[in-house]
Amino acid sequence: MSGPGVERTVLASGTRILTERVPEARSVALGAYVAVGGRDEADDEHGASHFLEHLLFKGTETRSARGIARAVDAVGGEMNAYTAREHTAFYARLPAAATGLGLEILTDVLARPALRPGEVDGEREVILEELAAAEDDPGDVVHTVLAESLHPGHPLGREVLGTEDSIAGLERDVIAAFHQRWYTPANVVVVAAGAVDHAAVVGAVEGFLDGRTVGTRPVRQVPTAPIVAHAVVRHPAEQAQLALGWLAFDQHDPDRYPLAVANHALGGGMSSRLFQLIREERGLAYSVWSSVGLSSDTGSLVVEVATAPTKVAEVLELVDAEVAALVADGITDDELHVARGYLEGSFLLGLEDPGSRMARLARSELSGTGLVGVDEHLHRIRAVTADDVDRAIGRVLAGSRALAAVGPFDELPTR
Repeated sequence: MSGPGVERTVLASGTRILTERVPEARSVALGAYVAVGGRDEADDEHGASHFLEHLLFKGTETRSARGIARAVDAVGGEMNAYTAREHTAFYARLPAAATGLGLEILTDVLARPALRPGEVDGEREVILEELAAAEDDPGDVVHTVLAESLHPGHPLGREVLGTEDSIAGLERDVIAAFHQRWYTPANVVVVAAGAVDHAAVVGAVEGFLDGRTVGTRPVRQVPTAPIVAHAVVRHPAEQAQLALGWLAFDQHDPDRYPLAVANHALGGGMSSRLFQLIREERGLAYSVWSSVGLSSDTGSLVVEVATAPTKVAEVLELVDAEVAALVADGITDDELHVARGYLEGSFLLGLEDPGSRMARLARSELSGTGLVGVDEHLHRIRAVTADDVDRAIGRVLAGSRALAAVGPFDELPTR
């Protein structure tokens, strides 16, 4: 725990509660994060986390899906959820006066979902439609293909949504058993930011999982298989979707700050090398960017480009050349200055949003790194040197890359 206004309590049951009071706020962002995601499913449970994300808002023992929606709408709030590879999140944004209502609904859906057979079957059809939509979107397909290439044969390489076959085969009892096993105090973190009172939040949450055993956290296997160098998937699209990925270190590594700087210089902003070269100077793509994703035991840096099939070979040559130059020569002083300024400024802007503060609390607790205070976070960004960035570049971009290509071709186009 770190920072003014931040408080943390661990209930007797094991449930963790973190709040951050923002005195000037008139709203509150609430979240219930479960430290279980797509990578924690057995083969016969593939897609269970995402299925549960849908089902929990379908109703509880005392609330219907319509009743939940009406209650949130009646106060002008919003409630949603998402599933990631290492956690599942349920969250709400509400006026401060409705904090109690939000916590009541979140704790009810997490602890006492009805999982009615008819609703399970109905939501199964919704998820199958979601999968069909993802398969029609080449941008979604290339993400899936790259994940499989970076982590072949490992749960981190699977599609979090599940597959058509896995979702069709998931029975209500399997989903209910998954919920019973993992939605336990050991895995639940409740977070709130905005106009909140910590004691009131603790009082509202205390007891909601008392009927459950403390439970255990998932045991994860570190991916070890070598990456797949390239994978091509034919898709009837006008553009080619390209995704290049390099394996990185995990979210605990001190080089995560230098890697963030390197990423911004490469493709993380409008002033980055790839954006300026591929879009602004050559006009080869409308969309080009890079990003870093770090998890509990691995990570990746990814470059994505959408371009015409006739321009694929040229774009790949340019990306590889810029990466090679970054590895060989490092970043410039100007790039370092701009990237540090961007990371500092975007972080401060995020603090204006209670939702961003709430998510920051959750990420720090789920990762086990502890909340880094605002001043300390800024200090770490400002302290990054060119040598630090060059070291991170060498650790990541000097390694082998995976390439996923999705478009109207069976083989990568050549010049």
